[in-house]
Amino acid sequence: DFIVLAPAYITSQLKGAFEIGVLIYLPFFVIDLVTSNILLAMGMMMLSPLTIALPLKLLLIVMTDGWTLVIQGLVQTYRQ
Repeated sequence: DFIVLAPAYITSQLKGAFEIGVLIYLPFFVIDLVTSNILLAMGMMMLSPLTIALPLKLLLIVMTDGWTLVIQGLVQTYRQ
């Protein structure tokens, strides 16, 4: 029955999307948390953590070949 099938499909796709979103967001959140704690521990309260965290996040994406991994993961989900 389409009335049951459509919401079930949408719910399963949204669940997968949120899981992928959290897995992508989590390392960036950890970088923000660590850099802000280190800056506060060093007494550098006037320096924005974004100034330090943004280059670290970009370095993380480049070093792990992030865009390729994300695109490959998305393409492989539709091939199955």
